[in-house]
Amino acid sequence: MKIALIIENSQAAKSQIVHTALTAAAEPLGHEVFHYGMYTPEDKASLTYVMNGLLTGILLNSGAADFVVTGCGTGMGSMLACNAMPGVFCGLVIDPTDAFLFGQINDGNAISMPYAKGFGWAAELNLQDCYRKLFEGDRGLGYPKERAQIMATNRGILKDLKAVTCHDMLTVLKTVDQDLLKAAVAGERFQDLFFANATDEGIREYIRGVIGG
Repeated sequence: MKIALIIENSQAAKSQIVHTALTAAAEPLGHEVFHYGMYTPEDKASLTYVMNGLLTGILLNSGAADFVVTGCGTGMGSMLACNAMPGVFCGLVIDPTDAFLFGQINDGNAISMPYAKGFGWAAELNLQDCYRKLFEGDRGLGYPKERAQIMATNRGILKDLKAVTCHDMLTVLKTVDQDLLKAAVAGERFQDLFFANATDEGIREYIRGVIGG
């Protein structure tokens, strides 16, 4: 699985801590981690939590990522922004139990974490435990197991509901504030990572035009 990491500007100082915890947990399980920034608080491209959501929508709908890990101070803003995007089902994960239940019950494709609230001593260990619970084994099996079928049914209903209430991602890209879009894809490594992994030609070409413009 291709896992994308996106760090918001207020938490950019913790970028290396989060990235190290994610790779330590995910890579031994056979997943690939792609860090889309921010990398430091001094990065020229500054990502707000709203941009986190827009980037999440771009990466998941284009095929550049299978799963997105993001967050902000409380995790709430990034979660709301992510869930505003078509095809994105983002959960708020604070502890390993949240991670396990989100993976088994909701089986979404993104999580948002609070990197300021409660981020104290041994926080990196909590991050690693969360990521392990999220990415180890099969997801979507249900918990408790006897409710697996109804949970799968509800996921399908929610997916259908979101398809009705949201525009497709290419329409979003064409109609969203173009300055916001340009800022969201201005990261120093975005082009290298995105074009090496994205498979949707329509989204690829539109983003290429935005960057070139």
